[in-house]
Amino acid sequence: MRLLDWIVLLGTLGFIVIYGVWKTRGSKDIEGYLKGDNSMKWWTIGLSIMATQASAITFLSTPGQAYEDGMRFVQFYFGLPIAMVIISITVIPIFYRLNVYTAYEFLENRFDLKTRSLAALLFLIQRGLAAGITIYAPAIILSTILGWNLTVTNIFIGVLVIIYTMSGGTKAVSVTQKQQMAVMMGGMLIAGFMVVRYLPADVSFGDAVAVAGKMGKMNVVDFSWDWKTSWDDRYNFWSGLTGGLFLALSYFGTDQSQVARYLSGKSIAESRLGLLFNGLLKIPMQFMILFIGVMVFVFYQFNQPPVFFNEAVRNKVQATAYADDMRQLEEKHATVFGQKQEAVKGLVVALRTDDEAAIAAAESKVDMLTTATKEVRSDVKDLITKAAPDAETRDTDYVFISFVMKYLPAGLVGLLLAVIFSAAMSSVSSELNALASTTVIDIYKRSVRQEGSDKHYVNASKLFTVAWGIIAILFATFASLLDNLIQAVNIIGSIFYGTILGIFLVAFYFKYIRGHAVFIAALLAEAVVLYCFMYTDIAFLWFNVIGCALVILFGFIAQALIGEKPKEIQQEV
Repeated sequence: MRLLDWIVLLGTLGFIVIYGVWKTRGSKDIEGYLKGDNSMKWWTIGLSIMATQASAITFLSTPGQAYEDGMRFVQFYFGLPIAMVIISITVIPIFYRLNVYTAYEFLENRFDLKTRSLAALLFLIQRGLAAGITIYAPAIILSTILGWNLTVTNIFIGVLVIIYTMSGGTKAVSVTQKQQMAVMMGGMLIAGFMVVRYLPADVSFGDAVAVAGKMGKMNVVDFSWDWKTSWDDRYNFWSGLTGGLFLALSYFGTDQSQVARYLSGKSIAESRLGLLFNGLLKIPMQFMILFIGVMVFVFYQFNQPPVFFNEAVRNKVQATAYADDMRQLEEKHATVFGQKQEAVKGLVVALRTDDEAAIAAAESKVDMLTTATKEVRSDVKDLITKAAPDAETRDTDYVFISFVMKYLPAGLVGLLLAVIFSAAMSSVSSELNALASTTVIDIYKRSVRQEGSDKHYVNASKLFTVAWGIIAILFATFASLLDNLIQAVNIIGSIFYGTILGIFLVAFYFKYIRGHAVFIAALLAEAVVLYCFMYTDIAFLWFNVIGCALVILFGFIAQALIGEKPKEIQQEV
């Protein structure tokens, strides 16, 4: 990186940390530290919710997902707007009426302490793992690209977040996320503009979109359904609308990292507007990021891409006895690319003339050469496995950052790296704040020390923030890549979210079921979900539906066997 890039990167990150500490200094009581004195406006809530969800994985992995698989990942979010409406109507008023600090307090009011503790523990396990991946995902890629030590990169990201999150609590998370979202969206818009600008002079934006469509990358919506095969299809309209709805209901309605964002609102109206703001903008934002990935794909149809995007792994192979084999594969890749480049240019000409026969012929030739390219890349990955058995052979997470580092001018490289660091910081800060809040309110204050002062619990929250930060850094340091990074986070969430959502839906809507029954049902449902994850090919989005439905089903069965009368919900706590 050049000096200007370092100035932009460190200046941006330094400003965010200092601003967060300065703006939120003086939180002395637990109300101010964990709920931000209920002072947040709707736009702050909305941006904070979006920034919490938009981790560094979003900006590193999503463009690579589009490069490899097209736009269909956007269907993952189709259920989100519906979830925002449901939560705004049903969940927010209950949480505000009960004046809770965390979502799990409500469960003791509705059921009993053990059910509250179980839901809190499921959240702590799930979110604790996710926090480690949220640090690790950008750290391993940035350390590879920049030549930094991985452990140092993990510590750098984690310590920056710990400083201002510990200092200002929930308010610090929310106010810094406005700046982080501005950096993230501004940087990605500039990157998208630059990708299109770098296309050949005789290839227009319309040509680029048309080529992407003919090469199968503009597959935004897939309505197909087959009862035998569609259960393992991760991304179609039905899995996105159904599984995505349940995942969003659980994430935004029961995950403390999101619940804390809207519990800090000035009123129910402000919190509802913040959620609806997120529901309206999330799909367009993801569409834009995926579309940038598609444009990077089109760019590499006219400019030779590396045979393997993780340059550090490629260099490692070249330092072994397999160096000549790698060189031969790279030469073969270059030859195939030259032929494919001409075929794509022919496709552009055919599309302009609207000659169906010429389009079909050009498309067939491009498809054939695309297949040849994939075969070369497959051979490269096989070679990497032989030369470096412990190396990661999935390189799509490196596609976007590789383009940034190689093609963008000085200053913009620093800005895009600031985007990735800011995204990591925004998500990790929300996670650490939520982990600390849940630990203090649902475990420590409820079951360990019930008579402490406000100052004691604020200090405990700060200590638990640091503790969870250290745990996340340690997990990140010893973690390994799991498939595509954005999928890894969503898979972890789906394993636990369905069960947690089921507990809350029973609490909201099925007054017949009591605490003992829902506790047993939740344990059984989670066991089934874990079995499905380990021993079946069911797509992970369906885990949310399965876990939720089984909690309700087992709850009714257990309640019928136990035969207890339902507990009346208190109106206040």
